[in-house]
Amino acid sequence: MSVSCGVECVVVLGCLRWAWKRCTYVGSYDSATWPPASADEFEPVPRICRIILAVYEEDLRNPQFAPKGGYKLNPDWVVKRVTYEQTRGNAPPYLIYVDHDHREIVLAIRGLNMAKESDYKLLLDNQLGIQMFDGGYVHRGLLRSAIWILNEESETLRRLWVENGSSYDMVFAGHSLGAGVAALLTVIVVNHLDQLGGIPRNKIRCYAVAPARCMSLNLAVKYADVIYSVVLQDDFLPRTATPLEDIFSSIFCLPCLLFGICLRDNFIPEGRKLSDPRRLYAPGRICGRYPPEVRTAIPVDGRFEHIVLSCNATSDHAIIWIEREAEKALDTMRENNSETITTAPKVQKLERLNTIRKEHKDALERAVSLKIPHAVTDSEEEPLNRKENSSGGAGKDAESCKSERKPKSPPRSGRTNWDTVLELFKRNESGELLLEKDRSTHR
Repeated sequence: MSVSCGVECVVVLGCLRWAWKRCTYVGSYDSATWPPASADEFEPVPRICRIILAVYEEDLRNPQFAPKGGYKLNPDWVVKRVTYEQTRGNAPPYLIYVDHDHREIVLAIRGLNMAKESDYKLLLDNQLGIQMFDGGYVHRGLLRSAIWILNEESETLRRLWVENGSSYDMVFAGHSLGAGVAALLTVIVVNHLDQLGGIPRNKIRCYAVAPARCMSLNLAVKYADVIYSVVLQDDFLPRTATPLEDIFSSIFCLPCLLFGICLRDNFIPEGRKLSDPRRLYAPGRICGRYPPEVRTAIPVDGRFEHIVLSCNATSDHAIIWIEREAEKALDTMRENNSETITTAPKVQKLERLNTIRKEHKDALERAVSLKIPHAVTDSEEEPLNRKENSSGGAGKDAESCKSERKPKSPPRSGRTNWDTVLELFKRNESGELLLEKDRSTHR
C-alpha cells in the first residue's frame, strides 16, 4: 500500500512539474540561442507590414485605418489593387506596389478575413500529406491560391521588372493566410525565374508575417535564403502544427483547442515529429520580435514546436500590432547601432552576408544529420538538378526529353500557364522529378 502511494505521489509531482513548465513557457525560450538580427536585416519589416496593411484600404489618399505615422506610401506608385470581387474566392485581396525609393516591386497579400467564406475554403482545402511539391509536402489550398495569382499577375510583374531596368528587387509579402500564399508563390517563382524575365534568385525575397505552417521541414530549410518569417513573441499560428482545417472546423473555442494541442504535442517524441514528412512548418528563416530585441535564425529541431499558453497568443498575431512592435524594435536597433558602430558599414554588411550564407549551409547539414525526410545539402542538390537537366534516363534521347518538358498545349495568348509549369516541377517522395507521363503510371 505504501509503495503504491509513493508511486502515485511521484506521478502527481511529475505532472505538476510538467504543467508548471508548460504554463510558464514563454515565446522568448524559442530564440534563446539565436543570434540578434541587424538593423539592415530588419529594416524592411515595418515597411512591408505597412504595405500589407494598405491592402485593407480602399483609398490610400483618404485612409481610414492608417497606423501611427501613416502608411508612408506614395499612392501614385500603386500599380494594381485586387479585391475579393476580382479574385472570386481564388485568393485573398492583394496589392502590387512599385517602391522607387527602395527599388522594390512588392506584391502584398492580406490575411484571413473572418467574415469571408472563401478564405475558409482556402484553409480547409488540405489534408495531411495530400499535396506533394518539390520533394516535400505543402498546403494544397494555399498552393492553388499562389498559382492563381501567378496566372493573373506574372506578366505584370515581368513587365514592371523589365521597365525598371531589370534591377529592382521583387518582394512577395503576406500576413497569416496571405503569408502562406506568398511563401509558396516564392518557392514556385525561384524555380522558374526565366518566366519573370530572368530575374536572379538573389533579387527575390519573401516576408511571411505571422505565417501559417504551409510546407514540410525540408522545404522550410531549403528556401530559408529567400523566405523570411516574422513572428511576434507568443503568436499561436506559426506554432500550431495541427492542420488548419481541424482548427477552423473545431466546435471548441480557440484557447481550449490550443491548450489541448499543447497537451498532445508534448507527448509526441521529437524524433517522431522530425521523421514525419507530412508535418508542416513555418517557412524559411525565422525572424522573431522578442521584446526588447529581435533575433533571427534557421532553426531545424525545436522549430516552434511548443504552443505558448499566453493571453497574448492571439493578439500577437494581429498585423497592426506586429507593425507597431516592429517599428519600435527597429528604432531601438538603430539607436544601439549609432552608439556602438566603429567600423565601416560595408564591411559589416559583407561579414553579415557571409554569416547568413553559413547559417543556411549549417541548417541544411543539420537537417540531413537529423535524417529529416528528403533533406539535402547544397552539394547534393546541385547533382540532382544536373541530373534533371540531363537526357532523362535510359532509352530517351535529349530531344525527346526536351519535348516532354515543354507544355503540351501552350496558351494562345502567349502568357505563361503556371498550372502547367507547376505540373512539370512535381517530385515524388524520393525527390525525383515526375514528368506528366511518369505520373500517369503512378496513379
